[in-house]
Amino acid sequence: MKVRSSVFALLIIIFEVMGIALFLRGFFPVPVKSSVSSKSKLSDLPAEPLTGGSHNSSWLPQPLFKRVVIMLVDALREDFVFGASGRKYMPYTRHLVERGSAHSFVAKARPPTVTMPRIKALTTGSIPGFIDVVMNLNSPALLEDNLIWQAKTAGKRIVFYGDDTWVRLFPKHFMEYDGTTSFFVSDYTEVDNNVTRHLDSTLKRDDWDILILHYLGLDHIGHISGPHSSLIQPKLLEMDDILKKIHGALVSKEAEGSLPYLLVLCGDHGMSETGSHGGSSEAEINTPLVLISPAFKRKVGMEKPETVEQVDLTPTLALGLGLPISQNSVGRVIPGVIEETSLRDQLRFLHLNGHQLSCLLKDSIPEYGKEVGFEQFRVAEKYHGSWMKLYQEGNTSEVLTNMGKKILKQYLEALAAMSSALSKQLGKYDMYSMIAGMVFVFQLLLVLLLAMPEALSGAAQVDVPVLSALLSLPFYLLCLFLSSVHVLVCTSVESSCYLCSLSWGLVFAAVAFSAAMFCILVSMATRRLPLGAKIPGKLPSQSSGREWTFSELDVLLLSGTVGHTFSLAASSFVEEEHQTWYFLLSTLCLAVFQDVCRKYFREHKSSGEEEDLFLPSKECHPFIQPQGDLYSEKWLALATPPLTLACCRLLRSLNQTGVQWAHLPDMGHWLNSSEHKMVLSLLAAVSLVLIYFLIQRRCSWVSKIALALGLLGVYSYRAAVGNVVFPWPHTDRNVSKGTVEARFVYVFVLGILFTGTKDLLRSQIITADGRLKSRGLWEIYSGLVLLVSLLFRAHNLPVLCCCLLIQSLMAQFIWKRLNYDAAQTTIMHYWFGQAFFYFQGNSNNIATVDISVGFVGLESYVEGPAIILTALSTYAGPLLWACHLVCYLSSERDRSPVVVGHGCYCLALLRSVPVAAYVVLVTTLRYHLFIWSVFSPKLLYESMHTLLTAGICLFFSVMEQSHGSSNA
Repeated sequence: MKVRSSVFALLIIIFEVMGIALFLRGFFPVPVKSSVSSKSKLSDLPAEPLTGGSHNSSWLPQPLFKRVVIMLVDALREDFVFGASGRKYMPYTRHLVERGSAHSFVAKARPPTVTMPRIKALTTGSIPGFIDVVMNLNSPALLEDNLIWQAKTAGKRIVFYGDDTWVRLFPKHFMEYDGTTSFFVSDYTEVDNNVTRHLDSTLKRDDWDILILHYLGLDHIGHISGPHSSLIQPKLLEMDDILKKIHGALVSKEAEGSLPYLLVLCGDHGMSETGSHGGSSEAEINTPLVLISPAFKRKVGMEKPETVEQVDLTPTLALGLGLPISQNSVGRVIPGVIEETSLRDQLRFLHLNGHQLSCLLKDSIPEYGKEVGFEQFRVAEKYHGSWMKLYQEGNTSEVLTNMGKKILKQYLEALAAMSSALSKQLGKYDMYSMIAGMVFVFQLLLVLLLAMPEALSGAAQVDVPVLSALLSLPFYLLCLFLSSVHVLVCTSVESSCYLCSLSWGLVFAAVAFSAAMFCILVSMATRRLPLGAKIPGKLPSQSSGREWTFSELDVLLLSGTVGHTFSLAASSFVEEEHQTWYFLLSTLCLAVFQDVCRKYFREHKSSGEEEDLFLPSKECHPFIQPQGDLYSEKWLALATPPLTLACCRLLRSLNQTGVQWAHLPDMGHWLNSSEHKMVLSLLAAVSLVLIYFLIQRRCSWVSKIALALGLLGVYSYRAAVGNVVFPWPHTDRNVSKGTVEARFVYVFVLGILFTGTKDLLRSQIITADGRLKSRGLWEIYSGLVLLVSLLFRAHNLPVLCCCLLIQSLMAQFIWKRLNYDAAQTTIMHYWFGQAFFYFQGNSNNIATVDISVGFVGLESYVEGPAIILTALSTYAGPLLWACHLVCYLSSERDRSPVVVGHGCYCLALLRSVPVAAYVVLVTTLRYHLFIWSVFSPKLLYESMHTLLTAGICLFFSVMEQSHGSSNA
């Protein structure tokens, strides 16, 4: 069956999207949820164990606390309180930790260490997944069982001030609230003053039971200038004064004989060495947890804080307030909080916690009976019943006390084992769906690859042997085999699979599709083999396609891309992926240098000897390049690979990235220190001047003026925010926060983009002028460069400068002079783009995302621009190299039709917006959402990413050739 190449490519990409969707459906971990749809109630609590009695008692211990104040300081690291600088940063808090009636812990948060998932963990006791990173941008109402709902249902009056994420998660739950925007990180003063201004009046009142305060200023300072900024100490002292005020107010209102209060100081997550968060480094997951109450014993000295899980706070607060534990909580009660109660109360608290965890274990793990923690809990519950029988008989001997302590220890071990088993459940993947999706995409990629020669031919048609595949015997045998595999997997797998939950009609359609694709693959592969032309009755001319040959550079590009994929089977290569790209880029430069030497020395020498013998005189060739230009071109071409290597080595020292060595000092830290501000200023100015000269040569004179003024505005913005010094006299009164300067640059960015877009549309609609189209593309590219230079930190401007320098040299002396085709040039751009992603200081850790750039030029949080600017700054390296590829191939296409013969597929990006958006989405997921998964699914995911990238490139190639054929 013959199909037009454009239709064929479109069908392939649609099926690839379906395969990717199936793969991602299996990649997300199965959530740990209770099968009961309703929320926990006091009436549903289990009875107290009792052996041999007529009935079990439903007795519940009385609440431990009357009032609870939760002071949550966003991005509060544990060393800010418990470290060597704790006495300097938070002296009053440190005094309470060392000498007061308080319990102090290091609470470990699970990644992703982002605010909204952490709030969900603190209120539900469950462990959110990486999909909650996306949900963090627009938090929906939390519908599952949680502490806030339980407190409101029990009649507790809740007051909240702080991050408005709480208000979105818990609408209509607070008696009184005042939310502040958490995303406008440029503000670290008003965002906390809006919380503190309510304190005096609220602490004097008696009409509330729970007060929640969420301070954001410390987190914003971290995003702006890092954990070692001079702004950190004043902010922590401010937080310490607020805690002192709250503690003093609670002590003054404490009434004799009433239940005590509880003051909780905690952080939702920590802060990395760069000031961000989201990953799993020790600085990001370790947070302080300080519980202050007169119910605790007064300490006599500093003790090393114990380590607990952050989710342990949920059952602790629930039992302390006399509330049911949330159904989906995987936390366990903190023993130190209940140790001052009676032994019966302690056993009852642990029994309630164990019952909740055992019920969740039953709903989440099919083989729950084999879990060690579940069996330990049953044994402890049995002994607890025997202990209760002796207790009710009035036995007060030492034997009863020792028995109770042993049961207490058994309960704690059972809780720890069940909590650990439930937490591990979050790391399980639907491997069946993942493998099925990967097989689909791999089959489609091979079909597209085998169809390339026909698709790129003059007929622009593909002969797909569909009917012969469906009528062949192997097709029916494969359908039978795959159906048997499906039945075997679905009847033997322990956890539920998505494919197993589908109807048999859909499953059989998928099985038939996979079997048909395999038969089509075999048929097309047979046709492409050299033996295919020798089949009797088939003429040699009928063997479609062209012969494919691979050069040394082709082997390097293919093996490097595939080798990078397989390298990610190890978690260390995932964490330090930048090292792989640095190695590949250095090897590529050496291979290019070899090609340059071969062209200008070995091949040029042999061709020169032939010219002396056979070529006529120069008068017959008026367009021969002058000898001086030839020599200069030769030496510039020879210097390009070594210069590229030197630039890459310099950029490697600029920003430490990865995981193992990210904490080490680098040139970026040195430049950003206050004593080297003048050096940074000079470096930024030189970089901006070089950027102008590298980018302006292909622009119109109007765009050149706008570009010069825009780059001047970039320096002014950096000076206004204090990164560099002003080169002109100024007064502090005239210094702005950079908003005016940034908007000044935005005006010129929009102007340049408008000019480029106008030229591009004129070349496509009014006149078919290739030069006008090329100039329009280059002007759009220059507008993006100007915008990126505004968003980059001052010390990263050399990264942008080196990027443009390498692009100019490679385009002028390598890709054009060595006649590299579009496929080779595309893969080189891909490699450079990936390397420059890491040269910026990014990594596979979400904590390296600099969200402060999302508010350049903004006075308040605006979701759309903030997301776009943050994404643009993060992926500036790959984006600029991809845009340069489009501009370069477009220019070469207009000059030489040979490039079009290889497929100028990147121009299809401009005509395929949905596909482009899809590629951006997959690339985003590839870098940040799934990086901390276990290594075997990670290998599958990276293989899927490589297959998808190759499929997209081949799709663009087919689409472009089809478009060129239809125009012809």
